[in-house]
This record gives sequence, C-alpha cells and structure tokens, in this order.
Amino acid sequence: MELLGIPVFDDDFYKMMIRFLLNLFFLTGIVQFIYYKYNPKKDYLFTFYLIGIVVFFLCFTLKKYELDLGMALGLFAIFGIIRYRTLPLEVKEMTYLFVVIGVAVMNALSNKKMSYSEIIAANAIILLALYFLERYWARSETFTKEVIYEIIENIHPENHDKLKADLEKRLGIHIVSFEVGKVNFLKDIAKITIQYKY
Repeated sequence: MELLGIPVFDDDFYKMMIRFLLNLFFLTGIVQFIYYKYNPKKDYLFTFYLIGIVVFFLCFTLKKYELDLGMALGLFAIFGIIRYRTLPLEVKEMTYLFVVIGVAVMNALSNKKMSYSEIIAANAIILLALYFLERYWARSETFTKEVIYEIIENIHPENHDKLKADLEKRLGIHIVSFEVGKVNFLKDIAKITIQYKY
C-alpha cells in the first residue's frame, strides 16, 4: 500500500525498531550506569541521550540512500566536532559524546554483512572498556586543579589541616596534596594548586 508514491509500511520498520532498542540499551549502559555513576553530574545526561537517539535515526534514515563508507565517516566526523560555544565541554565529556555518537552510528549503519552477534559484541566491548577505565584506571589517577582561596589565615603552615578540610568540604573531592602559590595580601587571596582524586 502506498500513499503519494511512498510505502505506508515495509519490513525495515522491524529492523529499525530492533536496532533502536539495542542502541537504547547500550546507550543507557554508557550514560546512566557508567558516566553518571562515576561522574554524578546531570548536566550532560539529556545531551548524551538525545544526540545518541537523533544520530541513530538520522543515520538509519540516510542508510536508505546507500551511503558509502566515506560518506558515513564524514557524517561521523561532522557530529564528532560539534562544540557547544556557550559552555566548553571538558575532555572527558567530549570523549563520552564521541562514544555515544560512535555507538549510534555503528548500530544504525551496520549492514547484512554484520550479524546481530557481532553488533552486540562490539557494543559490549565498548561498554566493558568504559567500565574498566572508569572503575580501575581513572579512579587511581591523580588530577590537578588551581583555585583562588580567600581565607588568608589558613595558608599559614600551622593551619594546613584546616585549609585542607575547608577545600575538601567546598570542592567535594579527596585532596592528596596541595601547594600554596602566589599570595596577594592586598586582596587577601592566594593561588593554591591541588592534587586530588575523585
């Protein structure tokens, strides 16, 4: 049955829905159970989900035009370089965005030469790699942050425990070590370099 020369329904609908549910399953694993678990910031959950869903449907729709590999990679690159000019993304968020787009493109553009077992295995490997890196590798990594501190009395050596406790309370992180840098007594502020773990 056709409407204005366009079929109302064909068998690709089932393929699209199965692929979409598969994509949504792994997208939820990446965003909800890995990213949000180890980076409890809700700011990007909406973005990751929507980009993953929209890229999937866009690629699946364009697949009807039988895009070659070069076009598919070009599409991937266009979405991969998206930057939100109002708020620069951190490297980790950009990496997750890249992963979300990559998974959506892979799930949408895989053809008959790739079985469901291979698609599931590829998604599972990405999921396990993210989990392993977040849980075992990134957790042991030490990060550096510079802050401007205004309670100038706490920079005295005898008040370092108080300074550390205050910084940990304000920043919500576990501080491994810190170093007091440039001090401005006119403004009563000091620059402190912090080594910390999540």
